[in-house]
Amino acid sequence: MTPLLGAGLSILVLCAMLVLRVPMLVSVAGAAFLNFYLSGAWALTMPQTIMSGLGRFVLIALPLFVLAGGLMNAGGISGRLFEFARAIVGSLRGGLAHVNVVTSMFFGGMIGSSTADLAGTGSIVIPAMKKNKYPADFAAALTASSAGIGPMIPPSSPMILYSAVTGVSLGALFLAGIIPGLLLALSQMLIVAYLARKRGWLPYAAFSLNEVWRTGKRAVLSFGLPLIIVGGLVVGLFTPSEAGAFAVVYAMFLAMFVHRVLTLRGLYRVLVNAVQLSGELLIIVGLSFALGAGLTNAHVPEFLVRLIDLVVVYDSEFLKILALVSLAIVAGMILDPLIPVLLPIILPTLITYNIDLLHFGVLMVIAVVIGQVTPPMAIALIIAGKIADVDQIRVLRANTPFLLGILAFMLFAIAVPAVATWLPGIMRN
Repeated sequence: MTPLLGAGLSILVLCAMLVLRVPMLVSVAGAAFLNFYLSGAWALTMPQTIMSGLGRFVLIALPLFVLAGGLMNAGGISGRLFEFARAIVGSLRGGLAHVNVVTSMFFGGMIGSSTADLAGTGSIVIPAMKKNKYPADFAAALTASSAGIGPMIPPSSPMILYSAVTGVSLGALFLAGIIPGLLLALSQMLIVAYLARKRGWLPYAAFSLNEVWRTGKRAVLSFGLPLIIVGGLVVGLFTPSEAGAFAVVYAMFLAMFVHRVLTLRGLYRVLVNAVQLSGELLIIVGLSFALGAGLTNAHVPEFLVRLIDLVVVYDSEFLKILALVSLAIVAGMILDPLIPVLLPIILPTLITYNIDLLHFGVLMVIAVVIGQVTPPMAIALIIAGKIADVDQIRVLRANTPFLLGILAFMLFAIAVPAVATWLPGIMRN
């Protein structure tokens, strides 16, 4: 069996196991072991490749940010952010739907994970929307899509993984995600405004500067976390791991001593959940490096370059990026996490085409967001549908305008790289 044929068989096995709902960890491990076994070198090189992947220094930040997100989630900040968002945009037509988007934008800046955002805000926003006569399927769809803002705005777990694979500065990635994250939130609010006018949804609350001031004071300390982390990384005050450690201390101080919501028993549960989640992620990352190395040795990246050159008739960077992003979107429909599994395979192709890795990092995060609201996995729609107690098919249909909006935003981000690269460039200069 040729190396390329063995690599193709490994990819088919991976996809088949994921479609059959085999856990991601088992699926990636099975594909990696099969690929190395077929190559005849797995016993010697696979453990070395796994350890090499896990040895990336920036990965130390991943479990720390996961823990910080869990602490903030358990620290009662979601209710404070919801009240502040209500005071700011609740007076707009369809105000509660706008509050949903803004709350997710705020919360994403603390957590950096769409599923954590759903857990934190969904239990508050979805029941409130149902109580105010919004359709349950719409409430779930909007919450699932708005949660996708979280991975765009720092701190972001997908960006940490991207930095570990590519070596791109994590501080630059965090800066690159700010403007796209804000624009993505704005695009969703424009869709909400259109639907609100069409369906006659009313404002949620009257605007009051006193209420903005009152709720802002209650939420202001929560905003210190992303500001200090990003600022520290940009000016060189923190390394990524030091920023993660600071985030943990800051989040624990807020949750236990300022808000006084988190107990010792609650802290134990947060620690256990963080260990389970980050442990599984790191094992997947190591196995993904091994799988990527095996596929690279089988010349899969070269095959991918030839395939893209065959499909893309014109010599256009836009079309080449679009082809790679389309591959990432399709892969994201079944891969979660997407970045550590796919990126080691396509990274040589990105280098061959001389594509800006900082720009492509933002596009990969958008592909992650799209994958989380697209079948067959659609993990964000599943979680939101369970919170809203509504059928998944109805949530999928209600999410159509938001999915189309994210796809349109993806095309805009591909065509205008400055959306991602302008702010990091300004800060470097």
